[in-house]
Amino acid sequence: MRRFRSQRVAGLCDPRVNEQHLQASGLPQDGRLRLLSFNIQVGNSTQGYRHYLTRGWQHLLPHVGRGTNLQKIGALLADFDLVALQEADGGSHRSGYVNQVEHLAQLGGFPYWYQQLNRNLGKLAQHSNGVLSRLRPWSLEDHPLPGPAGRGAILARFGEGEDALVVVMMHLALGTKTRMLQLAYIRELIGGYRHQILMGDMNTHANDLLLNSPLRDLGLLAPQAEATFPSWRPQRCLDHILLSPTLTLEKFQVLAQPISDHLPVAVEIRLPDSLVADAYPALSPDPGRPLA
Repeated sequence: MRRFRSQRVAGLCDPRVNEQHLQASGLPQDGRLRLLSFNIQVGNSTQGYRHYLTRGWQHLLPHVGRGTNLQKIGALLADFDLVALQEADGGSHRSGYVNQVEHLAQLGGFPYWYQQLNRNLGKLAQHSNGVLSRLRPWSLEDHPLPGPAGRGAILARFGEGEDALVVVMMHLALGTKTRMLQLAYIRELIGGYRHQILMGDMNTHANDLLLNSPLRDLGLLAPQAEATFPSWRPQRCLDHILLSPTLTLEKFQVLAQPISDHLPVAVEIRLPDSLVADAYPALSPDPGRPLA
């Protein structure tokens, strides 16, 4: 969607489809899902605080190194089933008019992708979140978040009713007051579901999210407690994948991939047997069929 932020309202949307990857499978039959969240900083590499000054022009202008960095990110993403991207460019002058969400979907072989445009600066910048998926969502929702314009969340639902798996991918505000408003909004979105995953750059520590925010009554788990920012000397734990207790954690890792100024966070989970048994046939339809 290429509309100004003030024109966006929460609503249903369709993922884009990469035709050459439609043979990719849906939900794995063993019920295991590999998830990754990554703030990619529009493909810019930062290796020290000085680079925010000396390489600041890269946030405005195209450069050769960005393509190389995106190739590295694309190779990394190929090992995962569902990816949340933050700080992607939707196709402006600085990215060489390349939609980075679509480009990474192609590099990683993902059949489904969606770009959420949160801050439209025309040809200068297209600040976006993104989702890449090997699963075909039953529904996909685009939500502007409360507070100053420029923050959003994408909600993907797999399955029906309260037993569906709901995944929210987000980039939250820096300020505590605004972030609490955004988390209250997200809490309302997911409160009716048993199986919940929250992914993204949340700009605060997990303890703050689990103990002092509107999420505190959900019983969510934060398997990852390692620092993710800055990537060259991690000191702050800002990027998370939060799980409801109905989902079984198999493994987690903060990946030592200093491509951006954030490190990517990865988890592998196992879905409840009942969810796989009920949802698997519906989650793996003929990808050639349009969404209802």
